[in-house]
Amino acid sequence: MNLKITAGSLVIALATFSAAQAQEKKLKREQLPPAVEKIVAEQSKGATIVGFSTEVEHGQRLYEVELKVDGRGKDISMDRNGNIAEVEEEVSMDSLPDAVKEGLKKAAGAGTIAKIESLTKNGKLVAYEAIVKTGTKRSEIQVGPDGQKLAHPE
Repeated sequence: MNLKITAGSLVIALATFSAAQAQEKKLKREQLPPAVEKIVAEQSKGATIVGFSTEVEHGQRLYEVELKVDGRGKDISMDRNGNIAEVEEEVSMDSLPDAVKEGLKKAAGAGTIAKIESLTKNGKLVAYEAIVKTGTKRSEIQVGPDGQKLAHPE
């Protein structure tokens, strides 16, 4: 019986540890690696810095700077060497190609699209994602750069 309790406690502890590792941790600018700080200085010209964070994704530590550019959100994730892995940039529905507008509207169904972001990974636009409100529920949808449904989430 004690062995079962100990094993169960160990499983819970490991699950909690794993979840905690995946969570975002807020940072101060002076805690950023030098290469990350260099990219932040370049990318934040003309923007307001909202904050910094770090998290481990797929076994890799990433650093993120959250910016406001002309009133729109822009998040830049990079590795400790300053290599930009992903950029999420808030965009307006009006700025999107017609195929993307239609794809998002179709994916949203009866829901209301609240916020849209472009997703760029390793310098390539890979998707558009949107927050959709349906009643009191919020969900996230994605379409490809061509407005088509994605084979897998980005």
